[in-house]
Amino acid sequence: MLLGILAAFIVFVLISSAGILVFNREDVTVQVATAFELPDDMRKKKSRVGSVVSSLGNMVGRFEGVVPRNKETTSSTSARLVQAGYRGESAIRVFYGSQFVLMLLLPLLSLVTGLAHKNYLVVPLVTAVIGYMLPNFWLGSRVKARQKKIRLALPDVLDLLIVCVEAGLSLDQATTRTADELATLSPEIADELGVVVLEQRAGCARSEAWKHFSDRSDVPSVRNVVTMLVQAEQFGTSIAKTLRVHSDTLRSQRIQMAEEMAAKTGIKMLIPLVIFIFPTIFVVTIGPAGILMMQTFSNNLSH
Repeated sequence: MLLGILAAFIVFVLISSAGILVFNREDVTVQVATAFELPDDMRKKKSRVGSVVSSLGNMVGRFEGVVPRNKETTSSTSARLVQAGYRGESAIRVFYGSQFVLMLLLPLLSLVTGLAHKNYLVVPLVTAVIGYMLPNFWLGSRVKARQKKIRLALPDVLDLLIVCVEAGLSLDQATTRTADELATLSPEIADELGVVVLEQRAGCARSEAWKHFSDRSDVPSVRNVVTMLVQAEQFGTSIAKTLRVHSDTLRSQRIQMAEEMAAKTGIKMLIPLVIFIFPTIFVVTIGPAGILMMQTFSNNLSH
């Protein structure tokens, strides 16, 4: 057992190192070259290390083809990564790299630990499929969690926007102030508002920047707010009044959702009651009577 765990750990370290080298070749090359900087009297060793690093980088570069490069393959995944809050250029490489590493790691672990000692084809194949799907499941859960946080924080955002607009600030200044105020309380929506501000400063139209916000979040309530803001800008209506009405609507919807969840708790409690509570009550109430009946029957049979 100890030998299997040690072998699994060694396999994990090797595959993780290979994944880091594949998807961060340039950074690893620089770090290795920097780490092996030697004094002047040992330049020969330094040149040897540099040649080894360059040859290793060339060898690893052949495996970069496992990462999809075409736009059609990566567009949907990139959109989901943006919805989850990962906008870095390396996010797509890390995602596909994790899929590649897990597809190799889980089958090897099943073989090393003896899980596939009877089915050497089925179990590794199933674990490879699971390793490929795990990053997708994780990304989906991250997207849902972030969308929920944005949806719950949206009424507070509208209230702060109303206060700032009624105090005399423009909508752009109110957005900046709201993003600063919510940076600690709700960093997800504050981050999105910060992107809206940066896009406007870069020359993007206000309506386009807010539409980009709705596309990034993919939350229905955010889409409604953005549509309302665009229409208010086009028709020249009061933004403060429109925001106040929409904020009250969102709070009413949140209360209704809470009441709906509270109404469902009674039905959800039936399952643990039937499985755990009722058998216990049955044993406590009828168990002693059953024991007395068995003792009575045994005494009658003995006489």
